[in-house]
Amino acid sequence: MPAWWAHIPEHLNPYIFHIGSFQVRYYGLMYLLAFSTVYLLVSYRIKHEQVALTQDLLQTYFIWAILGVLIGGRLGYVVFYDWHYYITHPLQIVLPIEFDHGIHYTGISGMSYHGGVIGVLLGTGIFCRKHRVNFWHLADLMSSAIPLGYTFGRIGNFINGELYGRVTTVPWGMYFPLDPTHQLRHPSQLYEALFEGIFLFCVLWPLRKRVTRDGALFSLYLMGYGVVRFIIEFFRQPDPQLGFVLGPFTMGQVLCALMILAGAGLFWFRWKGGTPATADKKQRKRRKR
Repeated sequence: MPAWWAHIPEHLNPYIFHIGSFQVRYYGLMYLLAFSTVYLLVSYRIKHEQVALTQDLLQTYFIWAILGVLIGGRLGYVVFYDWHYYITHPLQIVLPIEFDHGIHYTGISGMSYHGGVIGVLLGTGIFCRKHRVNFWHLADLMSSAIPLGYTFGRIGNFINGELYGRVTTVPWGMYFPLDPTHQLRHPSQLYEALFEGIFLFCVLWPLRKRVTRDGALFSLYLMGYGVVRFIIEFFRQPDPQLGFVLGPFTMGQVLCALMILAGAGLFWFRWKGGTPATADKKQRKRRKR
């Protein structure tokens, strides 16, 4: 790799603009691009495939999904990754202000993917009950599109210079400005953008027309993401406030292992005892009218 490659993160400005301590970061823009990408992909399926969801219902659902991601992701970070800090600083769970040594704008930082998944599932369950939508069908519908959205989220992490990898000697390693030791590290954010995002999308998107049971694609998504993230965690620097939580494994790997088991159990349950995806054909036609 050319010498300039290793220093790319040091030349990235994470701010779109800032006024004093108030900041607007590219990370927020990446979230917007991620949600927009998933929305457009699901809209494409509604227009071109037999899907038991209307465009109006999709717009309503996305409000629930976005709230689920933001609330679940934030609370998941608090519970899974920094409980001891936030139990003594509860206001900072929801307020973008720090009160130590005066008042300082800090923004709300710290989101958990697994917390976001839990939040979305809870929101989806309420939405489906309220609007009489098949939960498993909607979960499959979203699972085929969601991974591509992760690509933008991980690029946002890369621009922020956060969640960098472990120390390495590989020729594509990088120096990150937030690393206090200033050592060459794995660009684990790019690994995640490539494999959690693009690779998983390329696997699941073609399978959207081949699954024979509602819920099967969702279970494959759970297993696929869990496996990919579990492997990449070996290259990612553990969170400093936690370190390794179970032998050589990080909190992310523990949660991913549970995710893989849940996906495998769900796949067996839906494949053996679930309803064939084609069974909802009449319902989907009625909704399209």
